Amino acid sequence: MLADLPTAPWFRRVLVAALILGIVLLTFSVLRPFIVPLIWGGILAYVSWPLQQRIMRALRGRSGLAALLTTLLVTAAIVVPLIWLILMVRVEGMAAYAKVQTFLASQPTLPPALRDLPWIGAWAQDMLAQLSADPTAIREQLVLTLEQSSVEVSKLIGGVGRNVAKLFFAVLSMFFLLRDGPRLMREARAILEGILGPRVHDYLDAIGATTQAVVYALILGAIAQGLVAGIGYWIFRVEAPVLMGALTVLVALIPFGAPFVWGSLSLWMLVTGNIWPGVGLLLWGALIVSWVDNIVRPLVISNATRMPFLLVVFGVLGGVLAFGLVGLFIGPVLLAVSLAIWREWLEEHQQKDAAVGG
Repeated sequence: MLADLPTAPWFRRVLVAALILGIVLLTFSVLRPFIVPLIWGGILAYVSWPLQQRIMRALRGRSGLAALLTTLLVTAAIVVPLIWLILMVRVEGMAAYAKVQTFLASQPTLPPALRDLPWIGAWAQDMLAQLSADPTAIREQLVLTLEQSSVEVSKLIGGVGRNVAKLFFAVLSMFFLLRDGPRLMREARAILEGILGPRVHDYLDAIGATTQAVVYALILGAIAQGLVAGIGYWIFRVEAPVLMGALTVLVALIPFGAPFVWGSLSLWMLVTGNIWPGVGLLLWGALIVSWVDNIVRPLVISNATRMPFLLVVFGVLGGVLAFGLVGLFIGPVLLAVSLAIWREWLEEHQQKDAAVGG
């Protein structure tokens, strides 16, 4: 009987399952460095699919050329604003650094309204005196701050555009997903349907709708923050309010990025003696600009996916904290699938109760 053990049906099933599991784990190990670029490539391909279809119709069904043109257009739409943002930050940063150096060279003191604040006022005045005594210390402080916050910044930004190689693989993945997308989707649906049954189509629809909603929410939220912040810049007489508003739009595409713009401007106005405009801009940013982002993005996702507002907020914030920037999509998508499973289970349970009651 022991001789028959290796050929027993249960042993063969266990052996096949272990073999498949081992292959899956090894495949995951091989693909692990490319998972984040592949996810971003899939997101970009899904969002740009309508553009791909229009170009393919214009090219009479030449899917390869259409995918190439779509990839180039989308890449340009991402890279050009990114380059503009980098150049703008560099130029404005150098100008701001020169202003700060000039300000410190004049041996400044804090306005009485700030200097007389309990606890903070004395500390801020001492810090300003130290910087005035050694203006080069601000550069050392900035370097130290960047070094100390590098871990948190890298966690927040995640794997998006961390280097040119990952951006290249994301774009490369986008091209092949655009070109071979319909075939891959048919194969994926067939495999998942064989595993999960017909219900998998509802899950895939939830994933698609949520991904599209997050993209729209990301763009609309950034535009809304930039417009509202630009109004605040104009009201409180910030130099170049339109330019600062456009800069806020681009920075706001990164979660929690907009406060770095209006917060820095508010701080500068306070230190240079513009107390009431600085306080006004600080309150405007904290009470209005930030809440615009916290309301617009979850509302757009909630309305598009029929997800509860609070669940969307948890999905966006929790996804960013858990996965980095790509968590903006992963968080709401996971919660959307979980909600679809919950609703399906609830519907089946209600049908069984109705059948028993009947």
